[in-house]
Amino acid sequence: MRVRNWLAAVGAVAAALLVPPLVTSGTDADAGGQLRGVRVLVPNAPGGGYDITARTAAKAMEDAELIRNVEVFNLPGAGGTVGLGRVVNERGNGKLVMSMGLGVVGSVYTNKSPSSLQDTTPIAKLTEEPDIVVVGKDSPYRSIGQLVADWKANPGAVPVGGGSSPGGPDHLAPMLMAKAVGLPPKTVNYVQFDGGGELLAAVLGRKISFGVSGIGEYADQIKAGSLRVLAVTGPNRVPGVDAPTLSEAGIDVKFTNWRGVVAPPGISDKDRALLVELFRDLQGTAQWKEAVARNGWTDAFAPAEKFGEFLAAENARVASVLKELGLA
Repeated sequence: MRVRNWLAAVGAVAAALLVPPLVTSGTDADAGGQLRGVRVLVPNAPGGGYDITARTAAKAMEDAELIRNVEVFNLPGAGGTVGLGRVVNERGNGKLVMSMGLGVVGSVYTNKSPSSLQDTTPIAKLTEEPDIVVVGKDSPYRSIGQLVADWKANPGAVPVGGGSSPGGPDHLAPMLMAKAVGLPPKTVNYVQFDGGGELLAAVLGRKISFGVSGIGEYADQIKAGSLRVLAVTGPNRVPGVDAPTLSEAGIDVKFTNWRGVVAPPGISDKDRALLVELFRDLQGTAQWKEAVARNGWTDAFAPAEKFGEFLAAENARVASVLKELGLA
């Protein structure tokens, strides 16, 4: 019995030594000042906009030799608020950041999340991009006008899908479209998917009549011809995409999405400065500039305090829009 107990104790000690702690204090840097061991949490499923942004940024950083050993991992759920809760609970962890955007701002309201982006440490706003109104190549809709005519005639029979929960960009864009064409937003048959990957399968499989998503998520499918873009939600047309803006099509909506990075609360000033500098340096790399152009993004870098001010303004704007639409 004593031998068994002794072996169990040895095993427990060995296990404790082999399992790394989840929360670590401080961000490692090598002798040359290069960061190591940074983890990027993606709060939705693989294939979505936050996922593409995170993996694109991580690869550009590594290719440009700004950082080594970046780990990107997914923790989806509740429109991104599961991941947000994890980040807020990792207080003081200077090795963790979360890829996020407008969708998480709205999800905090619609999911009644106990955690808020105001509880995080803003690191940087990275990009902006328009959403697109998209259908599969086999869809009967060849113009936004055809789609809107059927939508107005019977909104419940024309389901629209988005890769964000209510309050996110893929939800707000069609709700604003509906309001602009005279449809009460509450009559819209919105189908929520956990990120752009799930939405893509539904669009291609014609499980929904049309989808709304960020253009960067579907650039390859658009180029290959498997998806047809009916309209762009931003103020300007997108180079290389044969589709009008909503405004050009007579729908008074101008809407853009954005993405950025936040860290847990309570990280040190040194850790915050290192992370902000990392993403500032990323903006100047050829790798990132090429990725921004390829994905149809616009570089919208805003560091730390400026990003924090922007987040506060977006929080108030989304709350106002949701209330106006009768959704909050």
